[in-house]
Amino acid sequence: MEILVCARRVPDTSENEIELNSAGNDIERDDLVYSINEWDNYAVEEALQIVARVGGNVTVVTVGGEDDEEILRREMAMGATHGVLISDDAFSGSDGRGIATILAAFVRKGHYDLVLTGVQAEDGGAQVGGMLAAMLDYPFASLVNSIEVLDSKKLKISREIAGGNKEISEIDLPCVLSIQTGINEPRYVGMRGIRQVASVPIPTFAASDLGVDPGSVGTTAAKVKRVDYFVPALGKGAEMLEGSREEIIEKLVELVAAKGGLK
Repeated sequence: MEILVCARRVPDTSENEIELNSAGNDIERDDLVYSINEWDNYAVEEALQIVARVGGNVTVVTVGGEDDEEILRREMAMGATHGVLISDDAFSGSDGRGIATILAAFVRKGHYDLVLTGVQAEDGGAQVGGMLAAMLDYPFASLVNSIEVLDSKKLKISREIAGGNKEISEIDLPCVLSIQTGINEPRYVGMRGIRQVASVPIPTFAASDLGVDPGSVGTTAAKVKRVDYFVPALGKGAEMLEGSREEIIEKLVELVAAKGGLK
C-alpha cells in the first residue's frame, strides 16, 4: 500500500513562551522552537503500522521552506520511506484552501492508495483534510481513531462521535483520513536515527512542477485572513503565574497545596 502523510511544522508550545507580535495579528515567531504537528505525528505512526502489516511505502510531504526539512528527516528517521518538500514563494500566506490546492496537485502526480492528515494543526484550523478530499473527489472521514485494512480496495475505520461514542464504517480506497491523537503511541526518534537520514536527498517541488497556478494560492488568493490575535481576559478567580518555568511550577505546587490538593 502506498500511503501519503501530509505533515506540518509548528511552534512547539511546550518549549516556547508564546507572545503576540507588535501588530497583534500573529504570534512573535523569532527564535521559536519548532516541531512536527502532534496530530500529524500520530498519522505517520499509523501509516508505518499499516505498512508493517500489509507492506508498502510511507511518504511524508510538507508545504513550507528549507527549515521544514527538519520534520521530514525526523519522520524518515521514524521509518517513513520518503520525504518531500513542496516549496515556492507563491505559496506564502496560503490559507487552508490554498494548502489543500497545493497538496491535491501533488497527490495527482503520484499513485497513493491512502492519504492521511492530522485532525488539526496546533497553529491553525482543521479544514485541510476535508478540502483535500473534496478537491480529489475521494471519500473522507475525520477524527479517525482506528484503521483496519480489509483488502486492497476497502478499509474498516472507527471515528469519534459525540458523547465519547465510536462510529464504525467501511470506506473505499483511495481515500483521505484525518487522524486523531490516541490512535497509537508514536515511536521514539533518537539522534542516531536522525543522523542516519541527515544526508538523504529530499526532492523539492515548486508551483511549476505541480502545475499550480500561483494566482490560485498564496496571500492574494486566500479567502480566510487572520486579522487579530488576543490574550483572553482573566476570568473571575483566575490567576496568571509569571516567572521562569521552575518558578511557575513552584508557585503552582504552593497554590495546590494551600487549597488542600496535596496530601
